[in-house]
Amino acid sequence: MDSKTFFEKIRGQRAAFCGIGRSNLPLMKIFVENGASVTACDKRTREQLGETAAELEQMGITLKLGDSYLEDLDVDMIFRTPGMKFHLPALDKARQRGIAVTSEMELFFDLCPCRIYAVTGSDGKTTTTTILAEMLRAAGKTVHLGGNIGKPLLPEIASIKPDDAAVVELSSFQLISMRRSPDVAVVTNLAPNHLDVHKDMDEYVNAKKNIILHQNAFGRAVLNLDNAISASFAADVRGSLRMFSRQGKASGAWVRGDGCIMMGENPEPLLNTAEIRIPGQHNVENYLAAISALYGEIPVEVMRKVAREFPGVPHRAEFVRELDGVKYYNDSFGTSPSRTIRGTLSLYPQKIVLIAGGYDKKIPFDTLGPAIVEKVKTVVLMGATAQKIEDSIKSSPGYKTGCPEILHAASMEQAVALARSHALAGDIVSLSPACASFDLYPDFEARGNHFKEIVHSL
Repeated sequence: MDSKTFFEKIRGQRAAFCGIGRSNLPLMKIFVENGASVTACDKRTREQLGETAAELEQMGITLKLGDSYLEDLDVDMIFRTPGMKFHLPALDKARQRGIAVTSEMELFFDLCPCRIYAVTGSDGKTTTTTILAEMLRAAGKTVHLGGNIGKPLLPEIASIKPDDAAVVELSSFQLISMRRSPDVAVVTNLAPNHLDVHKDMDEYVNAKKNIILHQNAFGRAVLNLDNAISASFAADVRGSLRMFSRQGKASGAWVRGDGCIMMGENPEPLLNTAEIRIPGQHNVENYLAAISALYGEIPVEVMRKVAREFPGVPHRAEFVRELDGVKYYNDSFGTSPSRTIRGTLSLYPQKIVLIAGGYDKKIPFDTLGPAIVEKVKTVVLMGATAQKIEDSIKSSPGYKTGCPEILHAASMEQAVALARSHALAGDIVSLSPACASFDLYPDFEARGNHFKEIVHSL
């Protein structure tokens, strides 16, 4: 079905949008404009929603707010916000009553007329998604970038042409209900994450697997050969398979001993890892994934140009400023132990001053402690996970009292002040929390921006 036919069909239909947030607000507007009867559902009160509540009512949208916002919805379809658990009792009841429970991204996949490139993984998916988009744009494509990164894409579906490219980042929350896979599916890596929402690791992994399960013989799957869970998906690939590796030969992009990036059995190097502008071995892996996804579709010269020029994504080891000989970096996107270990703790030659801690996603910190002992001279801990991280550090085999020095802060302002007072000329101070932000901030961007504001005001 094309988008024009779909929006003609929803005229007079009743649609409920659960969660009044960034992904659903533009959708509600487009549904109203196409003649649907829309209900906006949210756990927050009218007072908590503020001006948004009045704006929605002015558009003719009915509000259903408070703790019972999901109960007894008398509608034809329900749109679940990505962070909402798939098997909430109220949603299961709605399915049993014959109500269609879907999401913005599911419907986008059904209606999108162009080729879709999608990326998932525990780490690196935003950077890899952005690299894909940069490469396609540099090759002359009109690119629609969205999903878990940027904006919802369904509101602009009518403007997407068959020759365009849709590049989307997909989280496990989006993938858990997907029954359609992209034309090109990339899995960067998988490690424990979001176990505060998923019932267990198996549910998390199985949600991610949906990115390849519904491909046909003409689909392409790109998997990380160096990551056991990602590599295990190979058995379920129905189309072509390209494995990438930083550690040895692979069917996709791989790194030769001299740093040259090769493609499968092709004897000609594509570029050297030294040409990649953004630092870190994890970013080499992100390029291997992107190259594997696009090789044969765009010129190698375009890939090389993007590698040399792309400065990286904000909040990922982002240089903020140098003050008194100390360099400050914002890695607020370090929202899990593996992101901080593979990112910030792998980038710098000397031991650093680290600001870490935040919301508790119920992820174990057993790997983080030893990495901090090895790579950090002073750690400033804050947020709900501060004690758990301290326990992980002190139980590490190489830990000695005072190495690293462990400090605690009650706010970002205090954390930056402590980091500054313990840093000497030549040191590096980095925010890389290894945790989500939700105990103190709405998202990692707000946390990173606050950190940058404080550092710039020093």
